[in-house]
Amino acid sequence: MKNYDAPKEGKVGKALQEQTAKIPSDIYLWAALGTVALSLGLLFGRRKHLSILFGQWAPSLLVIGLYNKLAKVKHDEKEKIKTKNRKKQIKSTV
Repeated sequence: MKNYDAPKEGKVGKALQEQTAKIPSDIYLWAALGTVALSLGLLFGRRKHLSILFGQWAPSLLVIGLYNKLAKVKHDEKEKIKTKNRKKQIKSTV
């Protein structure tokens, strides 16, 4: 595996990542399922336009949840690499 310098995140990206990391990933899934259920309820209640409005929220929530999950995995990998490098440094000094 090649080592390379990944592009640095901007201020907005870091802020977004910090805020979304505070929310568990499954919250986005449940919110998306909730909007689908709400949309179906509104459709059966003959409120077609509101049904479409809420139904369109589900894909956005799922994409945000996916971003959240990927950001957490990336962060965890960085932490593992840092820990591994620290252990190597400690072994080389002993």
